[in-house]
Amino acid sequence: MKVLNKQYLALVVAGSIGLSACGSDGKDGSDGEDGTSPKPPTVDSSQVTNVEVISHTLEEGKVKFEFEITNEAEMLITGLEKANAEVAELTDKGIGRSRDDFEGTILGGSASEASEGATLTEIEPGHYEFIAPMASVNGATEGLIRLAVGGGDNIAKSRYMVVAKSDDIHTTSTATCHACHTDYAASHLKHPSYTAINPEGETDLVAGCMTCHGNIARDDGGYARNTMQKIGHINHQTFEKDFAPSNCYTCHEKPITTVYSMTTCTDCHDAAGIGANGLAAQLDAFNNGEDARLFHKQVTTRAELREHHYTTTAAPYINENLEWDSFPDGGWCTDIALFNTEEESESQLNIATLYANGTLTYAGAYIHGYHDDSLVGRPSPRGSEQYIENIDGSRSICYPHLDGLKTDYRLAGLTASTRVTFKQQDDDGGYDGVSFTSYSDVVDHDGIKTQAFERRHSVTANSCTSCHTNETNYHKNGSYNEGGKDCVACHNNGQDRSAKNSAPGFGPMVHSMHWGVGNTATDPDGEANSADRLNAENCVTCHADGIDLDAVPNQYLLSKAYNGGISGVMSSPITANCFACHNDTSAKNHMIQQGGEINAVKLEDWYTLPTSESCATCHAEGKSYGIEKFHIFDRAL
Repeated sequence: MKVLNKQYLALVVAGSIGLSACGSDGKDGSDGEDGTSPKPPTVDSSQVTNVEVISHTLEEGKVKFEFEITNEAEMLITGLEKANAEVAELTDKGIGRSRDDFEGTILGGSASEASEGATLTEIEPGHYEFIAPMASVNGATEGLIRLAVGGGDNIAKSRYMVVAKSDDIHTTSTATCHACHTDYAASHLKHPSYTAINPEGETDLVAGCMTCHGNIARDDGGYARNTMQKIGHINHQTFEKDFAPSNCYTCHEKPITTVYSMTTCTDCHDAAGIGANGLAAQLDAFNNGEDARLFHKQVTTRAELREHHYTTTAAPYINENLEWDSFPDGGWCTDIALFNTEEESESQLNIATLYANGTLTYAGAYIHGYHDDSLVGRPSPRGSEQYIENIDGSRSICYPHLDGLKTDYRLAGLTASTRVTFKQQDDDGGYDGVSFTSYSDVVDHDGIKTQAFERRHSVTANSCTSCHTNETNYHKNGSYNEGGKDCVACHNNGQDRSAKNSAPGFGPMVHSMHWGVGNTATDPDGEANSADRLNAENCVTCHADGIDLDAVPNQYLLSKAYNGGISGVMSSPITANCFACHNDTSAKNHMIQQGGEINAVKLEDWYTLPTSESCATCHAEGKSYGIEKFHIFDRAL
């Protein structure tokens, strides 16, 4: 099959191949002088070299390849002078390819056109045979076979291609790596040019890497000192906040039933500062068919909590029977209920009982102002709530009054958010529990429902958990699940948070914390975080479906985070999001010239007022300067 990799594909010049070869009467042109069909045009140089492998065979002491190569316009390339191939062998110790100077049993092999006994023959224009001598290879050899051709002044080197590999040779995949490394070939990390493709032109990242970084280290007969499992386990120990290297499911989609070396375990355990006691017995269990991923119970337990529980939140209602010292005439309440679905029929749990025995560490609620599908503030006064434990096991959270309900929030509806947190943290505290957040229907100031809770959320459900994998929470019990939707209860249009003076709201804060000024603000030494060290322009991890700027609500958000923490200002939404990353003076001036606002004076009923920014006019997808032209929203093939 022709390799037409998306990233390197150029315009195919169809008109140059035969479309003008017909006579004026539309009949076929004449045969060549020897009676054969005319030969297609060829070239002797390329900027891109595509490879179609026709066949390959492993024989005693050699590998034979037959292939065809074309340039960026699909024209056959003649005069190829360079080719190289590697075989990494599957053994009882895993995948390995020895260096030529290894003093022991040589595994697999490598060869180029310059190797003794190698031949590179052009059978016909653009069609080649490459015989790669490898003394240790025979017809029964299994493992990985990798090929690349070209290089030099005239013919560009092709992508490395994994021509063949044995079944189940690795338990990770390109997709799991690209969840964070969204396009390794375009990155500035180690060896991006070695990113391999398969014969269909799709990236085969893990297999390509394992040709050198197999399961066997150099001193034991492999090629590289760092094995693939060492790279994966050690390099990701401190990958990012709340990334758990023990969450094996993040990278390993398939069960791990074979562990080739004890080093696989001790490398990771030593780096994490965890003792190796009992690992040998566990290794025996792995290799007898048990799934190694199941031995990391902490993350598994957290995941099970999420799988088997959910909460509900009642719409805000007035309870006139409640009294506070300074407000005897009732207040506003919401009810939170917790359910377990583990049994055949779900059951409602008793929040008070779970709180008393330490299973839960938090079960509370807030009441929010709501307008145009956005949270626009929190009129419920903090610290004044009452808790009422109900007979059915639910809990009511009530507030004595709602500050500014007839002034600041006179045009807003009301909704409630609740949060329940299961204890998981150590005795020294922290926010490592598992939390559940839910939102209520929206009511007016008389408590009458006006609509269901809705909020535009342009990220995918696993956007945060692609990197933050340990199934716990960020600070103050906000969950990473569902694309961080739980965080919106505090980080929204009207909850005027500073977030280390990084950016306001939810979207701008996330952008800044990963790629703007906030990405160094949270590090004690001011070092850039992992997201910033990856490709910043790759937005696909969060925005897998792209960004529709025309769909962004034309609604201000409060923005004291952009002026050092002084309240009373607001910013327009697209401008606030873009400025979170593009924060130099020229970018700011451009946004303001197009009607964007940063730290404008907060006006009365600010959340109901339209802004004047015109960003989408030029930068919506498909426009002349569409956002997709400068930010990547597609996964690498």
